[in-house]
Amino acid sequence: MTDTADFNDRMLSLGLARVSEAAALACADLIGRGDEKAADQMAVNAMREQLNKLAIKGVVVIGEGERDEAPMLFIGEEVGTGDGPGVDIALDPLEGTTLTAKAMPNALTVISMAQRGSLLHAPDVYMEKLAIGPGYDKNVVALDMSPRERVQALAKAKGCKPSEVTVCILERPRHQEMIEEVRATGAAVYLIPDGDVAGVIHCAEAELTGIDMYMGSGGAPEGVLAASALKCMGGQIWGRLLFRNDDEKGRAAKAGITDLNRIYARDDMVTGDVIFAATGVTDGSLVKGVKRRQTYVETETVLMRSKTGSLRRMTYRNPVK
Repeated sequence: MTDTADFNDRMLSLGLARVSEAAALACADLIGRGDEKAADQMAVNAMREQLNKLAIKGVVVIGEGERDEAPMLFIGEEVGTGDGPGVDIALDPLEGTTLTAKAMPNALTVISMAQRGSLLHAPDVYMEKLAIGPGYDKNVVALDMSPRERVQALAKAKGCKPSEVTVCILERPRHQEMIEEVRATGAAVYLIPDGDVAGVIHCAEAELTGIDMYMGSGGAPEGVLAASALKCMGGQIWGRLLFRNDDEKGRAAKAGITDLNRIYARDDMVTGDVIFAATGVTDGSLVKGVKRRQTYVETETVLMRSKTGSLRRMTYRNPVK
């Protein structure tokens, strides 16, 4: 393992922002064009090209999902120039391929980087997730609680009524009972069509977003990316892998996971310092989407470092030639 001192997160953070910016710019022409795979491929190609310019010995530990038959930056792929620190990389070149294809809000390009061996090698399966923002005692809510109990416990910790709690949930048939149980407490449900990394991040800025808690099942790789963001912003997240068949259990074994029922807290998924970047493709509540003007193209990126807790919002203008 590379010495911790070699992982200069401050120097690497701007390079990471360039990676997510390049991916967003590359797929922007396909917003609203109805072609998810083409948009994803453009983002993948640009992200790989930019990563290979960084002075790192990088390994992709969270990559594109086989489940979507997507053009992958595959798990285990080596990226970077081969000089510099050994790092783990988690990425989603286009989080919200459907959102991009339909020109819907909150499509992002997302990437995080940490010292080698710091990020959970989550297999491409589903993960049950639960997240809240900063300022609460540890384990105020838990995955083993029912949705009703989670809302009631968070309301008590927040010092408010359940009706003053808002829960973000991915809109899927599998979540219908959960949605009904949350609403039965009086709490509001903020439904999102896709993009659960952004959904989790919303919890970290409850005063701005009005969202107090995230719950539901989605991709495990996205769970690690969300944990990376919460490690920088503060907040708590728990995840438990879900397996539908022996093939998925085999993927876990290949990733070195032996306890199939383990509940992973934030610091289990991201054990060391991490940097995180996300660039807007379409307009969203986290960042603005790509804007084409007469003489330039503009992106907005959020860049975070867990070591300092810093968060930067960066606007990049690229002249049109």
